[in-house]
Amino acid sequence: MHHKNVLFVSRSAALQDSMRTLSQTLDVSALLTHPDAFTEAVGQGHDFDLVALDLASVDDASRERVENYAHENALAQLVICSEDDLAKLRLPVETRADFMVAGASEAEFEARLTHLLWPGEETSPDDFVSIDNMTINLATYQVLVDERPVDLTLMEYSLLSFLATHPSRAYSREALLHRVWGFEYCGGTRTVDVHIRRVRSKVGPQVASHIVTVRGVGYLFRV
Repeated sequence: MHHKNVLFVSRSAALQDSMRTLSQTLDVSALLTHPDAFTEAVGQGHDFDLVALDLASVDDASRERVENYAHENALAQLVICSEDDLAKLRLPVETRADFMVAGASEAEFEARLTHLLWPGEETSPDDFVSIDNMTINLATYQVLVDERPVDLTLMEYSLLSFLATHPSRAYSREALLHRVWGFEYCGGTRTVDVHIRRVRSKVGPQVASHIVTVRGVGYLFRV
């Protein structure tokens, strides 16, 4: 499965805690916000794959603002509502959407997010990225160099796979922290340099030569 980014709009501490937990279980970074800060959240320059909206937290104007943003950016939507609101629930038709009743189990929450973020995603040719003597299996989180598995930590794998699937574009250390470590990561940018060094040492010189340091910016995967 490919890494995804979620914008979660809710005033509910319980729902936000559930989203935090799932972001550790799934390959997801979640930016948690409330309706009053929605405009500020989307103005930070992050790219999202899904917007989750808690209807109990918004008025009609706020809901329309969120739905318009999702529609304009072709984002999937998860609508969270109460049982009392089920009869009058309307889902957006312009984008992929689903709903969940507030208070649903974490297993259901995970299943609905997974369905929206990775619809029918199974191992396919698109899950394999091959560069020189390295193959990355995006479905199983495995990396092979010269057909031998490379022992990477989850963050090392996530960093390598992100750069390899976004080639020929320089990313700043701050951007990599957001995209790989997640929006709530509070560590310094030196973490990126440390992980880049470890990845280079583990994949060997042939693959490492593709990971280019862009002076004054960050890193780029050259193909």
